[in-house]
Amino acid sequence: MANISRRHFLRNTSAMGFATSFGALSALAPRAHAASTGGYKAMVCISLKGGMDHADTVLPYDQASYDKLAATRASLFESYDSTNGTSSRFRENLLKLNPNNGASFGGREFALPQALAPLHQMFEDGDLAIVGGTGPLIEPTAREFMSNGTAILPNRLYSHNDQQSTWMSLSLEGRGKGWGGLMLDAINASSPSSNADFMAITPSSNDAFLFGNTIRPYRISNTGATVLSSLTDNRLIGVRPGAFEARERLEALIKTANLSDEKLFSRDIRGINANSLKLSQTYTTALNNSVPMATTFANDSLSSQMNAIARTIQIQQSLNAPRQTFYATLDGFDTHALQADSLEIGHTSIATAIASFKAAMLELGLWDDVVVFTMSDFGRSLVDNGSGTDHGWGGHQFVAGGSVEGKNIYGTLDEAEAGNERHAPGRASLIPSVSVEQYAATMGSWFGLNSDELAGVFPNLSRFDTANLGFIRT
Repeated sequence: MANISRRHFLRNTSAMGFATSFGALSALAPRAHAASTGGYKAMVCISLKGGMDHADTVLPYDQASYDKLAATRASLFESYDSTNGTSSRFRENLLKLNPNNGASFGGREFALPQALAPLHQMFEDGDLAIVGGTGPLIEPTAREFMSNGTAILPNRLYSHNDQQSTWMSLSLEGRGKGWGGLMLDAINASSPSSNADFMAITPSSNDAFLFGNTIRPYRISNTGATVLSSLTDNRLIGVRPGAFEARERLEALIKTANLSDEKLFSRDIRGINANSLKLSQTYTTALNNSVPMATTFANDSLSSQMNAIARTIQIQQSLNAPRQTFYATLDGFDTHALQADSLEIGHTSIATAIASFKAAMLELGLWDDVVVFTMSDFGRSLVDNGSGTDHGWGGHQFVAGGSVEGKNIYGTLDEAEAGNERHAPGRASLIPSVSVEQYAATMGSWFGLNSDELAGVFPNLSRFDTANLGFIRT
């Protein structure tokens, strides 16, 4: 039998909707002061699990650069049938980007595939930016320093679980706190009247990203209709005659439970369910009292999650949560083979979900107050393996919102040269030029954290010349 610690048990049950905060612990936490907590702001993280291929997402468009990538990835381009005029990777079928800072790329041009057409439109409209060459870094590095052994590198590069964790928590798999939750800790410390129970929300998994020292994620269903609670789940209590009475009796028992039980697990379970019931009722009441939005979402996994997030943002005033961070996920990006088929499906899901979410936020008048951003385990190898690509390191990310300095490309988009200094030896994974900490701290500054608080969340930030990349207006 596995040895399950009480702490491990509580961490996982809290993220499943049984409990979401411990008010007494929050009250004892030291109070710092964030730079600003006025108004409403929300960050929405979309984690693209498996490692999305950056070089097959933001593609070169000028003829010379396009030809260079096609030669480097000859087998992959062949699997796309790229010389066929109907192919999604036929150069003229790509959607050319027209960045405001295009002159800084020395005549090189870039494009998105047609599956990302909604994001291309958002970029051209100024509501979306691309942050190129982003990934885990301890300090700036290049191929030269890797080759001579002087580079200080993140641990366990190319490992799915460890790099997902490093993106979320700046540490290997097993760390219980992520920078999404730690930033909310700082916000909560300077906004004690806000409801910390509804600051961190996920319609997906209980990954480390939303866990802080005092903040715990609250999990909702991916339809946004109900919270995941033992009392609201008909599968546990049923709908047959007598089920309603049984539910009422269980609710009464939980509310009147003696929480002084000497058995720690027994006491914790009772307290967890009592708190869960209270939060479930608060959330469900606010949702039921809201006006249905006119914006519609697709039925795929990511769109359903973004719909649930939009509906939760709609009721943020009723939840007394002026700062919120959300976490959604999309699987399917580990494209070792048949990339031409699977990546298009993933791209379509991303673009459809973000476009619908933008429409919902415009409907609510909150598009300027939200930032949607992507993260992924890693990019892929520049050199293909046939019909797919292998694990890489750095990649390109999307950031969208009404406050985003869109129609700009930040970081670097390096040429498809396997031997240049921005690619690691071997199958040429991209060496990041922008660290996860710079990427996150830029959003954290917009969110309201001051420089001291950002330094507390991101311990390596001072190793880089620029802490704020400027892709959001503050």
